[in-house]
Amino acid sequence: MAAKKTNPEKTTLDEDTTKPSTTAPGDGPADTTDPNERASSITPQPGPEAIKVGTVNAVQPVPAEAEPEQVPEKDQRVETYTATRPDGTEVTVKHNIDTGETSVS
Repeated sequence: MAAKKTNPEKTTLDEDTTKPSTTAPGDGPADTTDPNERASSITPQPGPEAIKVGTVNAVQPVPAEAEPEQVPEKDQRVETYTATRPDGTEVTVKHNIDTGETSVS
């Protein structure tokens, strides 16, 4: 499936791999602006119309990965340490290992 332009801000994958690619100018066949949509290459199987036009869909959507299970806040692993800024000021860095969030105070 190739990328198609549905409006100037949104590019998604085509649904039919036998039809001509509807990739918008400047977009590649696997381009998508949907953060939950991923593409995987496939062997093209163009239909007669795609052969006539000369563009082929050669990617298909891959199912989105499952969201990781959320750890309750009281059970999250958090590391806290002091660090020195370039100007010599000491700050406290707090990094949540489970969520990946880091804050400096």
